Amino acid sequence: MLTPMGGKGRAMLTDKGLYRLMSWLSPAFPVGAFSYSHGIEYAVEAGRVTDARTLTGWIETILAHGAGRADATLFCAAWRAADAGEDGALDWAAERAAILRPCSEMALESSAQGAAFLETVRKVWEEPRLGRWAARLAEMDRAPAYCVAVAAAAAWLRVPLRPALTAFLQAVAANLVSAGVRLVPLGQTDGQRAVAALETTVIAAVDAALARSLADLGGAAPMVDWTAMMHETQYTRLFRS
Repeated sequence: MLTPMGGKGRAMLTDKGLYRLMSWLSPAFPVGAFSYSHGIEYAVEAGRVTDARTLTGWIETILAHGAGRADATLFCAAWRAADAGEDGALDWAAERAAILRPCSEMALESSAQGAAFLETVRKVWEEPRLGRWAARLAEMDRAPAYCVAVAAAAAWLRVPLRPALTAFLQAVAANLVSAGVRLVPLGQTDGQRAVAALETTVIAAVDAALARSLADLGGAAPMVDWTAMMHETQYTRLFRS
């Protein structure tokens, strides 16, 4: 059963909403997700990720304790702010998402995807609030974090919070698995086994984020942060993070 949306009771994911989620979070959507590994490239070089099991565990940590945890919390805050028409709260979520990055590559990973997502969505779906928000972000000289951009679009284009967040985290997990498949390397079947194994983690992360207070915003995955920092000076690189 879906959680009611804001104070408006829009609980059902419609066919249009499902179609939009599938479009926005498809690998074909032009945000460049394929070019980021979130530090997994260095984790492979350092021997921290060596097979499907260790790749799955690494991504579980990101979702439950690292950037995935923080992004899920901010996704909820941004969706609720956009749904309620609270510009100040949405600006707060955008600001916090921008600063909660441990290194320059993770900041780039989030802001570049967020900016590309917002630009494409507002040109294709033509929702006026997306254009106004883009103008406000430009005035603040801030690119939107990916999680905040997707959340705002979902709220304004009538996609319920829970399925939107579930689809977002699944897309994050699947993209990191894809990076691991190329880097370890792994076979495609092992990659899909990893995606399947992450199902429980994604659902648990959604449940936790929906119930979490903003006072509990943040994450703690120092080894993931370390690999992302080391990636900045890695000699041979295929990915931008």
